[in-house]
Amino acid sequence: MFTGIVETTAVVTEITPSGTGLIFRLKTPLAAELKTDQSVSHNGVCLTVEETAADTYRVTAIQETLLKTNLGALKTGDAVNLERCLKSDGRFDGHIVQGHVDQTGVCTAITDQDGSWQLDFEYDTATGNVTVEKGSICLNGISLTVFNSRPGGFSVAIIPYTWENTGIRHLQVGHTVNLEFDVIGKYVARLLKPFQ
Repeated sequence: MFTGIVETTAVVTEITPSGTGLIFRLKTPLAAELKTDQSVSHNGVCLTVEETAADTYRVTAIQETLLKTNLGALKTGDAVNLERCLKSDGRFDGHIVQGHVDQTGVCTAITDQDGSWQLDFEYDTATGNVTVEKGSICLNGISLTVFNSRPGGFSVAIIPYTWENTGIRHLQVGHTVNLEFDVIGKYVARLLKPFQ
């Protein structure tokens, strides 16, 4: 389990096809602290560390993961948001994040608001996912608060710290992002569906 509070970023140094999956080698100062078989969130996707070195480590994304996320679009040199799993004795700063991406969305606008940024996103409503005004969303592994919630779309506001310390500053209009909708909201929506 994760919280959506990004610890650092990693840079993709190598991508190798492996059957229908992809093997990623990533470089980050955090690599020295990682252990084989550890779960780490990569842009909101929970992947297992398979091998570590001094400043790099390796993970594999299988076909199912590549079909449901934006990891297949990564290129060498791209930045990836990282978060290790939640420690049982740690603070719970973000919201409950499972590292299981529900679907992808598309960035439709980025507005510089002189001290913060507003980002607008659209997503396919056919899967039944919904956002709630002032609710939580995990976007590329970042726990954010939703506003302008509407069917198939929402906005988020980005503070300077998040802009400078995550890969969100590299987003451009038209880019695809990983979305994990609030787990509590998903259960409520499922429970209410028979009554709609």
